[in-house]
Amino acid sequence: MGIKQNIIDFMDEKLYKPMLKEELAIQFGIDMREMDSFYKVLDEMEKEGIIIKTRNDRYGLVHKMNLIVGRIEGNEKGFAFLIPEDKTREDIFIPAEELNGAIHGDRVIVRIVKKGLQDRKDEGEVIRILERVNETIVGTFESSKNFGFVIPDDSRIAYDVFVPKNHINGAKDNQKVVVEITRWPEKRRNPEGKIIEVLGYVGEKGVDILSIIKQYKLCEEFPEKVQQQASRINQKVTEEEIKNRVDLRDLNTFTIDGADAKDLDDAVSIEKKGENYNLGVHIADVSHYVPERSPLDKEAFKRGNSVYLVDRVIPMLPKELSNGICSLNPNEDRLTLSVFMEIDKSGNVVNHEVVEGVIRSKARLIYDDVSDLLEYGKDEAFKNLDDIVGDLRLMEELANILRQKRERRGSIDFDFPEARMILDENGIPVDIVKEDRRIANSIIEEFMLVCNETIAEYMYWSEMPFLYRIHEEPDTEKIESFNRLIHNFGYFIKGSQDIHPKELQRITKEVKGKKEETLINTLLLRSLKKARYSSEPDIHFGLAAKYYTHYTAPIRRYPDLQIHRIIKAFYKGKLTSKEQERLEAVLPKVADHTSITERTAEEAERAVMDLKVAEYMSKRIGNVYEGIVSSLTHFGMYVQLENTVEGLVHFSNMLDDYYYFDDENYYIIGENTKKKYKLGDVVKIKVIKADLVNRTVDFMLVS
Repeated sequence: MGIKQNIIDFMDEKLYKPMLKEELAIQFGIDMREMDSFYKVLDEMEKEGIIIKTRNDRYGLVHKMNLIVGRIEGNEKGFAFLIPEDKTREDIFIPAEELNGAIHGDRVIVRIVKKGLQDRKDEGEVIRILERVNETIVGTFESSKNFGFVIPDDSRIAYDVFVPKNHINGAKDNQKVVVEITRWPEKRRNPEGKIIEVLGYVGEKGVDILSIIKQYKLCEEFPEKVQQQASRINQKVTEEEIKNRVDLRDLNTFTIDGADAKDLDDAVSIEKKGENYNLGVHIADVSHYVPERSPLDKEAFKRGNSVYLVDRVIPMLPKELSNGICSLNPNEDRLTLSVFMEIDKSGNVVNHEVVEGVIRSKARLIYDDVSDLLEYGKDEAFKNLDDIVGDLRLMEELANILRQKRERRGSIDFDFPEARMILDENGIPVDIVKEDRRIANSIIEEFMLVCNETIAEYMYWSEMPFLYRIHEEPDTEKIESFNRLIHNFGYFIKGSQDIHPKELQRITKEVKGKKEETLINTLLLRSLKKARYSSEPDIHFGLAAKYYTHYTAPIRRYPDLQIHRIIKAFYKGKLTSKEQERLEAVLPKVADHTSITERTAEEAERAVMDLKVAEYMSKRIGNVYEGIVSSLTHFGMYVQLENTVEGLVHFSNMLDDYYYFDDENYYIIGENTKKKYKLGDVVKIKVIKADLVNRTVDFMLVS
């Protein structure tokens, strides 16, 4: 047991009273030579938010002092919420005057100052800032005579950054800049900074997306050490690498991906085994090329995942791996970690095997071609691929069985049409295309789901340290609120206490094909918790699964890479008690960090999409469209168009009456005319504004 755990156990004792560091040193028998090291451990534990030093320099456990550690989630109005690291705790409301210099993203310690009554949240004050994350901020520069200000692009940072004249460094009005914070905010005092990079003028080609990349601290280039390691990797599989592997090169394996995909990390194969199916899911063996704690591994962990923006990919691994030796390109030998599952005609996995293999993919198939074949019999893309066509029909059969099994247990399927932005060669948006999920996408989805579940269940029963993908049960209040909203459409949920996913699945089935389908599915999704990574097993509510993990995408997700290492070590008998102890310490950090990088990637992807939507609609000012009321607020209502674009109809642009939001009856109503607007109402709108800086679109109703 380490010294940190000993300190925690000692301080956790009932009779412990906060002590000075000298008293703790005496208690632990620390001699003079070890004193500095012991004090460093206390400092580390304080920075980690495990212990806190009181005003009279005494140390105690944070949780025993009724303090909470978490991250600040800012709001443009100045207040914020603490998102606790203890996932069992609710978020805590922090008024602007109680932030005490903390800003969005900071890791802090909060004291509860007021208990929340009924459905109100607890209220707290920041008493300690453990970690600052916004050392640089991206925004728009505004100059004055003797100083300037940077207005942050991220509206959750509620302060403008003051820039003294000698730190403006050539920045001009209306330029996008990166400002480095030189002095953090205090009560009634803005942060101070210096301009370290000028990105270009607002509206200048390329500056918009570059600003988002900088805002979310995404790195397009890899550090030199990482690139050097990647460049040394042999782009051919050698006989030496193959000799201890299962040779699967004669197996009829192939990949199915989008037309633009370059990082092909999964291939599939299928055979009949009597009445059963033998499904092979072959995943690129990235862990073979990325040794733990190497420069490549450290950079992959830091990034956490690849980020897919509208016009580019920011990969987790350099192209030598992501598009090269790890990509399962056709007619090339590739190393895999392959999972073979024997599945019966009810969709049960009756047997499985994991092998280190080598495959040679027979074809690189495209989703649309496979869907055209299976849905319409179009086989132009499959000349001389008769074996593959037969396998695809067998795969469709198995995918249907697996989907029906998931449906029977209550798995919730959100069949959202995805919007794809079409850009011209200059990066200007020319169209927004709605893409429905087709049979080929469903086949791969079902096979990846069953593979992830199979691995998770097996590792759960092995009782080894592991990373799970969990989705906890939703909060009762959110489900009750959702129930009130859908009541407007004539739907209802039976019993919102201890709700089963099957009940929510029923709603998604009832709305299928109706005009309100996308709206209600969106409201339901917002009512559920976000899935996350965890070193502790838990359910996946949305999939109605007892065990789930992410195993199938190690090129673009770090948890999958970590999981591959654990599985290989387990099968080779290398998970010694010492290694298990190390993993138990490491995995919670991996889970928390990659959950954060995943959210960052989603936010960056959404920001770029919102930007390009605003740019697309800016060329359509004055156009009239039909849409559906998708959200109601105290300042107006949002309307979603057929192409998925959403815009705000602000109350100030509803000129025929004074409108307000009746949140009890959940509609917008005119004070004089009593005219009502409800969720799901079909309305006609005119596009009146598209703001590329704030990435928003404004509409006005037309009769």
